[in-house]
Amino acid sequence: MNKTLRILSAFVLCSFGAAAQQDIALTHFIYNKFAINPGATGIEEGLCGNLIYRNQWDKVNGAPNSVVFNAEINMASFDKWRGGFGLNFTHDAIGFNRQNNVMLNYSHHLPLGGGDLGLGVGVGMVNFGMNPTWIGPQTQIDPTFPGASSAITFDVNFGIYYRHQNWFAGISSTHLQASTLGLTSQFPLGSSTGNVDYDLARHYYAMGGYTFRRIGDGDIDVQATLQTDLRKYSANINARYIFRGFLYGGLGFRNSDAVSVLLGWRPFDKTLASKKGRCFMWVGYSYDITVGRLSKISNGTHEIALKFCYIPIIPVTKAHHPKWL
Repeated sequence: MNKTLRILSAFVLCSFGAAAQQDIALTHFIYNKFAINPGATGIEEGLCGNLIYRNQWDKVNGAPNSVVFNAEINMASFDKWRGGFGLNFTHDAIGFNRQNNVMLNYSHHLPLGGGDLGLGVGVGMVNFGMNPTWIGPQTQIDPTFPGASSAITFDVNFGIYYRHQNWFAGISSTHLQASTLGLTSQFPLGSSTGNVDYDLARHYYAMGGYTFRRIGDGDIDVQATLQTDLRKYSANINARYIFRGFLYGGLGFRNSDAVSVLLGWRPFDKTLASKKGRCFMWVGYSYDITVGRLSKISNGTHEIALKFCYIPIIPVTKAHHPKWL
């Protein structure tokens, strides 16, 4: 019990005047690339949506729980406009704290060296709030313990992303303005009021990946990300074997945190009856085995990801003029 209370206290205290990394780290970051790099927005074909739920450090009281929803569209799949739009929503709950991010992205795509270069920007808002319940002496109130409060700020991201046939690479930064959210806090029992500052730290990302084709009956897909706020860093790497395009299994690693097992299945991939498009869906699951100090009390981390895509089939135009027959 004492260990759990110490961990919960650390979650809460780290948020006051914090400058540590605040962006969530996902095992299925492959389904959330354009949220951290706007340049990747809509660079894949069609219209795609992703839903991810992450239950981190299961059974640890106050541990992070996160939900991500995003959708992106490649305009060139529907029109002649070489660009992509995307919408991303992230909800992150840690201890008493709640953070919501909403971003609208645009990426302009340029043909380069047999691939596509995406230059992207994201604009949106970040809302941070807390609603603590303190258990302390009933006869004396500690005014340094804050109460319920929330604040909202404007947010900007930028990224450069390049995709070739079998590989990709990108660099980006989130929270460019590095705002400070001033929370006006009502202390318990109305004893007094005061301010609590929450620093939204600027984050930097590098990502890359390569797909090795035709390895047996499938492909090997290796992807990695590195994120830092110039104080701490987090490195993630996943390797998946995709069997015949409908089943995958793999392993992942996040430094000082976890070793992951990934499983995925594509329940359907079919052409619509109208033959105007193709739809497919991926269902993914990962289990992170905690390897840090929390390994003694954590039951690991569970993550579920759903990906749905619609890709239009552009009909081939045939000439009927006698000159071209």
